[in-house]
This record gives sequence, structure tokens and C-alpha cells, in this order.
Amino acid sequence: MTLTDRQGHPITDNQNIRTIGDRGPSTLENYHFLEKISHFDRERIPERVVHARGAGAHGYFEAYGTAGGEPVSKYTRAKLFQKAGTRTPVFVRFSTVVHGGNSPETLRDPRGFAVKFYTEDGNWDLVGNNLKIFFIRDPLKFPDMVHAFRPDPVTNINDPERMFDFLSNTPESTHMVTFLFSPWGIPANYRQMQGSGVNTYKWVNAEGTGVLVKYHWEPLNVPIRNLTQQEAGEIQGKNYSHATQDLYEAIERGEFPEWELSVQIMSDGEHPELDFDPLDPTKLWDQEQFPFLPVGKMVLNQNPENYFAEVEQAAFGTGVLVDGLDFSDDKLLQGRTFSYSDTQRHRVGTNYLQLPINAPKKHVATNQRDGQMTYFVDRAPDQDPHVNYEPSSIGGLREAKPAGQEHEPAYNEKLVRRKIERANDFKQAGETYRSFGDWERDELIRNLTGALLVCRPAVRDKMIEHFRQADPEYGRRVADSLAKASPEPGRLGSVSEQQGVEMAEEMGRTTDGY
Repeated sequence: MTLTDRQGHPITDNQNIRTIGDRGPSTLENYHFLEKISHFDRERIPERVVHARGAGAHGYFEAYGTAGGEPVSKYTRAKLFQKAGTRTPVFVRFSTVVHGGNSPETLRDPRGFAVKFYTEDGNWDLVGNNLKIFFIRDPLKFPDMVHAFRPDPVTNINDPERMFDFLSNTPESTHMVTFLFSPWGIPANYRQMQGSGVNTYKWVNAEGTGVLVKYHWEPLNVPIRNLTQQEAGEIQGKNYSHATQDLYEAIERGEFPEWELSVQIMSDGEHPELDFDPLDPTKLWDQEQFPFLPVGKMVLNQNPENYFAEVEQAAFGTGVLVDGLDFSDDKLLQGRTFSYSDTQRHRVGTNYLQLPINAPKKHVATNQRDGQMTYFVDRAPDQDPHVNYEPSSIGGLREAKPAGQEHEPAYNEKLVRRKIERANDFKQAGETYRSFGDWERDELIRNLTGALLVCRPAVRDKMIEHFRQADPEYGRRVADSLAKASPEPGRLGSVSEQQGVEMAEEMGRTTDGY
């Protein structure tokens, strides 16, 4: 194959720019060099604000045709679920949430679990995390939360006090904090972790009846594995891309990762019999009351051919639903639905949906035109190219026929700014704490102590009170552990981060200058 430039010109010398004599200076008409270097200067698109560090793979989803023991059509008319054995191509991106694109995959952080289904009705994106709940329930707090979790804007150092200052004033976060600072906060790899849609969605059947639904991915044929902080530190000392490497190598050797997709289903309504609101993303639905109903399995069997083109440019959105799937009134979901697609247009570009990794695997026909980096026109084969609007009587696009009855929820409430009534911020956090094994509780207390030790008393006291309300033993153990520890005032970062600074100073070898 002959090397060319982007204009298709054959390149006869790719080693030397044109200069006056072999020592220079160079001249301005070095077109190949200027095109090459200007493209290189722009090789990186803006990093994702969250979920920057990621890995991905291709595969397929195979439907069971049932939800539990019943035909899935009872609950949804979405075509990809209807017939047993139907395979839908997928692309999955795993990620960490808060840290940057080159950060270690051993950091304590939720893991993103985003699946793009290329269905016959267009794309469906199921965008979630490994943990089944979240820190907040109102999207207005999302920028504040991420800012608090990010490095200090002055020192650029991760400071646990900033994070816990926010969390101590956000009591609904207690449940997620309990998971995050336990071993569940550091999955061993991507293949052996769970996934969840986190938010509450709806399924809609052919009659237009909607039910509330939660999605859960459970790994098949392998156990779920998590790491202690010490184990993660040891791994990080040898490989900070261990989860990406593990996923890639497993697929290369034919050990294809698999997950089963299950749903929990609840009738559409407020459910006053529950002590929490079913739309609250900080809460779990009890599995005995709302059992997991398997609806299909996913297999990842192909690695990307190019990381940037596929993994980095892959763009997901919680608003990308197909017929038979719908939104619930979950506030956080509604906020995410705007934010995700908005950030993709900023990050990847106006026509990000024309990139192969994001484009549906069916013909697209829209009246959307132009914009940065348009490289084909979304036109139907029989569409008049002069008509880019609707309605039209002279060869334009026409609306599709409905696949079923419209789902029409009814509302009769005032427009308010108010948190949900059944907040119940601490009960499930206590239940989760008590469900942990002894070693998980010990690890949780140890990790919280290391992070809270550098926080001011006012922040620590608020967090201890949250833990105490979740479970008296939980709060007491954190308080006792902090009382026995002795922070060094005036230092930045967590205790382990402080130790790292001291170790570098003590272990560094002196040398003469050069």
C-alpha cells in the first residue's frame, strides 16, 4: 500500500521537510508537513468531563423472548426483546467516572457501564454504572458534586475534605458512600463486575400501558470480584491499565465476557406502601418484592480496531430510546437526558451521530442538514433532495405509523421546587452496612477513616451522624477509628497520599547535576 496524504497525494519522502540546504531554514510551502502537524495538533478531542477513562468492545445481545416466565410482550413492545434468539449488535464502553483519561484503573470510583444496542428500530443506549444507586437525586446538584470530587482548583490535589464537605451536606448520599468506600468501590476488572441502569425507566406494551423498570447486568460464568485498598495499591504499582488489558486479552484468547440482563418491574404509580419513592436513584428495590426477571444475555466477542475511532468517539445518551421504552419522571434521569447528548455535540461535534461507531445500523432519513464535519446527507433513497422539511406534498419525508398505543401518563400537580416526600436517606444505607461481611465492614471503616482524618471536625461530625443514623454500630466504629488516629495538621490529601509524598522524599536517591 502506498502512503498518501489526506488529499490522496502519494508521499515520496516522509522523513524530511523541505529546507534551504540540509541545515535549514524551512519554507512555508511544506504542505505535507503543515497538513500532518496541524492534524496532529488536533488529534485529541475535548476529554469527557466525566467517564474520561474507558475501554470498550463489540458484541451482541441475545433476547430470551420472556421476562421471567412470561412473554416479554406483556410489558414492552420493543422489538429487540420479543423473539427468543434474536441477536442485536452492541458496543459497550466501561469507564471510571471522576478521574482523567490517563488515570489508573485502580482508583476508588464508580465504574461506567454503557451499552449501545444497534436495533432494527434504531439505537438504544443503556447508560449506567456498576453500582445500582447514585449520590444525588436532583440533577441540579450534579455539577457541584463533580466539582467537589475533583482536585482542588488552587492546589490541583485531590482533597477528601472537599468531597466530604459536599457529602456531609447531602444526606441522601450516605447509601452510595457506604458502597463506594467498601470493596465495591474498586472492582477488580470490567469482566467481573455488575452493571445497572441506575435510574428508573418505563416499559410500554402494545396497548400503551407503562410499567416502571430497572435494568441490571450480572456477569455470567465468572464470579464478581472487588479489591481492597491495599490490593488496588499493589496492582497500581505494576499496571495502571490493568482492567483495559484484562478485557482486551480475554477477548483475544476467546474467553468472551458475558452478562445476563435482568429487569425489576413495578406498576406505574407512586406506591405509597413503600417507605421510599420508586423514582429515587439513591434507593434499591427489594429483590424479594421485585425479583430480577432475566430478559437476555450479552456477549462481547470483538475488540475495537482503533481505540480513538471507536472507544473515545463513542457517544451515549440516556435519551436514546426505541419504541416500547420510555422515560420515567426520575428527576436525575430527566437531567441526564439533556446533559449527555449536549456534551456529545460539544465534545465530538454537531454530526457525531454520523460517525460509524455512533450511527444506527439501519438507514437514517432526517431533515437535519449541514453543521461541522457533515460527510453524508441523511436522505431517503426516494426523497426529493430539494425538500428538507416536513410536512410536504412534493416528495418529502413522511411520519411513521405508530407501532402501538401512545403511553399517556396524567398529571395534576403544582409546579414546585421541592424534594421528594419519602426521602428516607439512611435506612437502606444501614441495611447495606449490615449485609456486608466482616471483612467488608472492616475495609469500609478503614477507608473512611483514612479519608475523613484530614477533614475538619465539623465535616467529620456530620458524616459520623449520617453513619450513626444508618446504623448505630456503623457511626460508632467510624468515630472510634478516627479518635484513635492522629492526623498531621496542615497537610493536603488523604493519609495515604501524604504518606506517598513522604516516601518519595525519603526514598529518592541524590545525584550530581549534569
